[in-house]
Amino acid sequence: MKNKFLYILFAFIFSVASFAQEGKQIKVQSDRTIKDQNRFPGATILAKVDKQVYMQHEGIEIWCDQAIHYGEDKFVKALGNVKMKQGDTIIMTSKYAEYNGNTKFAYASDDVFMETPSNTLRTDTLFFDRLRQQAYYRSGGTVRDSSNTLTSQIGRYFMDRKQYSFNTTVKIVNPENTVDSDRLDYYTENGHAYLYGPSTVKGKESTLYCERGFYDTKVKTGYAIKNAKIDYDKRTVFGDSIFYNSASQFASATNNIRVLDTANNSVITGHYAEVFKEKDSVFITKRALAATLQEKDSIFIHSDTLMVTGKPERRIMNGFYDVRIYKSNMSGKSDSINVDQTTGYTKMIGRPIIWSQRNQMTGDTIKIISNTKTEKLDSLIVYQNAFLVQEDTLKAGFNQVKGQILYGLFKENELYQVDIDKNTETIFYQRESEGELKLIGINKVLSSSIRLLLNNREIEDVYYYQNIDGTLYREIDLPENARELSGFNWRGDERINSKADLFRGESPPELTKITGIPLPKDEADFFDEETVKRLEDNKSEGSRLLEQELKDAELKETNEQLDSIPFKKKVKEDLNTEKKKNQKDSINIEH
Repeated sequence: MKNKFLYILFAFIFSVASFAQEGKQIKVQSDRTIKDQNRFPGATILAKVDKQVYMQHEGIEIWCDQAIHYGEDKFVKALGNVKMKQGDTIIMTSKYAEYNGNTKFAYASDDVFMETPSNTLRTDTLFFDRLRQQAYYRSGGTVRDSSNTLTSQIGRYFMDRKQYSFNTTVKIVNPENTVDSDRLDYYTENGHAYLYGPSTVKGKESTLYCERGFYDTKVKTGYAIKNAKIDYDKRTVFGDSIFYNSASQFASATNNIRVLDTANNSVITGHYAEVFKEKDSVFITKRALAATLQEKDSIFIHSDTLMVTGKPERRIMNGFYDVRIYKSNMSGKSDSINVDQTTGYTKMIGRPIIWSQRNQMTGDTIKIISNTKTEKLDSLIVYQNAFLVQEDTLKAGFNQVKGQILYGLFKENELYQVDIDKNTETIFYQRESEGELKLIGINKVLSSSIRLLLNNREIEDVYYYQNIDGTLYREIDLPENARELSGFNWRGDERINSKADLFRGESPPELTKITGIPLPKDEADFFDEETVKRLEDNKSEGSRLLEQELKDAELKETNEQLDSIPFKKKVKEDLNTEKKKNQKDSINIEH
């Protein structure tokens, strides 16, 4: 009884082992079976009569018109209308394919077409590793999904995470945008693309550039870092990072922003910006500074917030909160400012003040007018409570003129005439014209209007009109408290004398921490040492795969190159060359 039990147990184990061993064989079905030991020793030729040859091995199925089956090697070569199917995940067709049951490796060539539930791939030659669930091509391929066509020289598909890694001459094309990159990772389920190396996203009206970025091909939004910039017509925005929405034509930039406007020879800098292409507007804040070239001299405007709106032929700039202006021969401050670059009108509102030569002008509102053709200062108007102050030549006091409205005229950007109307009052320190410039007296005059003529930045002549009432006082006869007109306020300590003074008293802004996009994961080569050994140890007669070089194609840029100093330096040099083309050398911002 005991011996009988051992016999049954041994027979069961043997049958299970035999079944398991048999299960590893490639199962075949064929209308016709041929043996030709001279041509194909150790193989069976399978051919189609009515039905295609069918083969199956551990979850993969193969159909073809003709096959050469090496049973002992568990290897098959399929020819003519080849179709491979792995479950419901992959269907692959080609003119030629081969499969090794020991290595679980497939190779296909000649018009290869692979289909997954979310995309298709067409290439000339494809390698498929079932153990690692990866497909690889290196001779050019085209991937299509519901909205994109992706092409590259090298491609690798990771089936477990539904991800393509494309390399060398990578391009994505859809109805709205074209993406070009050296390296790109694409996730087929959500349409997310990660860009590495010099990359562009080109739309109908804009082009985004970066050296590392993210782009959602479905909702058409992107995020760019590393030498990021976006071009809108004649306007280019640079920043440490740029968010981009192609559908709404909106972009926002963060840290070290630079907006070049070639249509108006202007540059705006700051640390946060928003661009609305549809409205043709730019909003910029955090140490915002605009520089506009005028007659080989730049005018600088700094404020908490700057906004530029309108088409190039009708562009308007508004500044808000603590506006400061600097030009080589003029500076000023106000709460807000409006600059119409088409008409040449600049309006300062909210405690405005202008310093020109040795003159200080204040009022409720100040309008500066430039000649749009010559780009030189033409005139200025001070509305309501106009007040002009000039420090006396020997600093004994202040010459003062006040009235309701002030008109100033410029010649070669120098103020040469000032007219003040309505209820004017003046105080002038009258001195001898030669020698020690001895003080003659202090002249106080009331009149309806006044005209001042200036020469070499000094008041040379004064003309009073209508209802004139004045007195020339000796210095000892006019008390100190009578030497200032009502509303007098000398603000010389606030005067802006250089570009650096535009930021005087301000703390540097706290910059936003940029969330980086990590470099692509360092994957082992598709043909790594372990895989190559597996293929060579289980090679079979006549395998075309082993005629191929079992080595990955050289990548366009490695991770080390993407982060290397020489590579970054070259790209920056290219960008600097491009910037010089878009702006004139005389525009120089230092802050």
